[in-house]
Amino acid sequence: MTCEGCSNAVTRVLHKLGGVQFDIDLPNKKVCIDSEHNVDTLLETLKKTGKNASYLGEKSVQ
Repeated sequence: MTCEGCSNAVTRVLHKLGGVQFDIDLPNKKVCIDSEHNVDTLLETLKKTGKNASYLGEKSVQ
């Protein structure tokens, strides 16, 4: 993700999937997702944007 267009594409596909809460960190090119879906489903959904996506692990809560 490098621009608002990319961010909008991610937002669009995740809203279509449903059951997802997310926060886009455009400067760091990351999306933090809280979802009822498994990682594979989320990655396949994000690939629909035409961008590469990878799982970086769970976010630490402090």
